[in-house]
Amino acid sequence: MNKKAIYIFFSVVFGVYFLLNYYLFIRGWQSFSIANYSRIIYSIIFFVVVLSYPLSIFLERTSWVKTSEPLIWIGSLWLGAMMYFFLIIVIIDFIRLLDYFFSFLPAFIFADGAIIACISIAVVMLLMIVGFINARNPVVKQLQIHIPKKANNFKELNIVAVSDMHIGMLIKHHMVKRLVKMIKELNPQLVLFAGDTIDEVLDPVIKYNLGEPLKTINAPLGVFAITGNHEFIGGIKNSIAYLESLGITVLKDEVIKISDSFYLAGRLDHDILRFTNKKRLGLEELLKDVDASLPLILLDHQPFHLDESAKHNVDLQISGHTHHGQMWPLNYITQAIFELSRGYIKKGNSHFYISSGFGSWGPPVRIGNRPEIVNIKLSFI
Repeated sequence: MNKKAIYIFFSVVFGVYFLLNYYLFIRGWQSFSIANYSRIIYSIIFFVVVLSYPLSIFLERTSWVKTSEPLIWIGSLWLGAMMYFFLIIVIIDFIRLLDYFFSFLPAFIFADGAIIACISIAVVMLLMIVGFINARNPVVKQLQIHIPKKANNFKELNIVAVSDMHIGMLIKHHMVKRLVKMIKELNPQLVLFAGDTIDEVLDPVIKYNLGEPLKTINAPLGVFAITGNHEFIGGIKNSIAYLESLGITVLKDEVIKISDSFYLAGRLDHDILRFTNKKRLGLEELLKDVDASLPLILLDHQPFHLDESAKHNVDLQISGHTHHGQMWPLNYITQAIFELSRGYIKKGNSHFYISSGFGSWGPPVRIGNRPEIVNIKLSFI
């Protein structure tokens, strides 16, 4: 992405961010009395929280990474809280509008704005706590798939697939170690990372070697990864180099034959054109030398155009990217954008699994879905 596009992007993002926060500030201000210091306290806390996110983004890209860590946590949690505060205000205003026309509520309900504000704060804090605990406790999804092809040396294949780890200042050694432990307990023959293994700010990842525990994964058939959009945001060359330093083979529009038994194909991310002005290979060109009699597994980070994969006889595609919205009700948006936002679907003879991901982006919170790794057991004829 060129500098002009980056400036435009961040100008739009922060423009929306500050406008939304200005609206929330005004509505909160109206809830507190003028006669005491509540508005002063409210204003100080609000501006510290709101400014923590943009300030942390700046500091995270400098040598002051450790200094920025508390601000990263505060700012990231505020992103989630901000959305729910906005939803609560919309709901309250909608109820007020209905009450204006139908007068069905007692007068005292909206008499004291401070009480409503305190209840709203308590609700949002509870959501953030529950969502944070949920985001830190991933589950294993089990999937059994039969592919009616011979795989020469294999009758069965045990795969662990992981997407959207987002290793960074919020997903550090502790969570990476937990992932590695979960993978090892499943004793996979093949481990696949389906993109966004690293978050978009690469400097602290390299400086503190946050992905180091991944080195200890020992799968007999190998550990492979593809790029996601966040590897491109962070700098694709350095992202790939870092992943490969951990003993992970990164497939960049490549197809390899494993143990003379099946194919593994990995695509560059769908957004490559936006970041590099280059195009990725089409599936027809990518798979032109594949022997269709052998099983074919495809890694493609963003689950667009599933029909195209089915058309080209992909037996199993593993994707991620969606986080299934990560926080309700954003899942309705991902469901509208993608044919499948999470889970399994079969189209023709092709099987697809879209993972909700292991980590989180933005708020370290998940509400309405669980973080996961996927244990896929393939059987062949």
